Amino acid sequence: MTESNNSIVTLEKHGHLAVVTINRPEARNAINGDVAQNLELAIDNIESDDEIWVGILTGKGTVFCAGADLKAISSGQVAQITTPKGGFAGFVKRDRSKPFIAAVDGPALAGGCEIVLACDLVVASKAAKFGIPEVKRALVAAAGGLFRLPQVLPRNIAMELALTGEPISVERAFHFGLVNAISEAGDALKVATELAERICVNAPLAVRESRKIVLETFAHNAEDLWKLSAVGMANMVSTEDFMEGPMAFIEKREPVWKGR
Repeated sequence: MTESNNSIVTLEKHGHLAVVTINRPEARNAINGDVAQNLELAIDNIESDDEIWVGILTGKGTVFCAGADLKAISSGQVAQITTPKGGFAGFVKRDRSKPFIAAVDGPALAGGCEIVLACDLVVASKAAKFGIPEVKRALVAAAGGLFRLPQVLPRNIAMELALTGEPISVERAFHFGLVNAISEAGDALKVATELAERICVNAPLAVRESRKIVLETFAHNAEDLWKLSAVGMANMVSTEDFMEGPMAFIEKREPVWKGR
């Protein structure tokens, strides 16, 4: 049964499970203002519905999410891709009580990877890969990636992703614990639904309390970490290279870095 279908973000309710889909495949599900606002609204609906116990977040098409829409950034619309409650995409900073599973059936890069990291569990298909390529565009992964990756990956692997900007395969992500289960291409949502159903047989309030306690083990310095991420991005905004990265991407050329 479809609860909400506003074309750019859809919410479908199946018993105690809700599936939220970013529906912008023509733009690789990149986050613009409309996606951020509607994704936040979908989370609002799930949090306020006592019949929904678990959420799944996925993307339409062959890419989970390519991150922020660089065309929006280059035109000065940085603020629109965040929301007061949820931060980037209306999701990565969102205070939630219900568990979310990322169903990743294609690349999850930059902010797309950070959306995955903000979920509680990850199911990914063999078509998936994960990375934070922001350094290739004179940006900083300021939507949680720089401190959430070291929480789920070994330090040196997280550092490799942060400094090279290169992605890792789903097999490597599974090996190091970023991914809970691997599916065949096209089956990530199916396997994520099976995982959600395994959660839904349990007492929903006990699940929420257990989730909260597990997250507390990582959250003692969360406020400081968000501040550091914001300062890092602010430092980049004031540089000449900041505009060069998105423009080179849009113009389909290699960037010319000046280091200033």
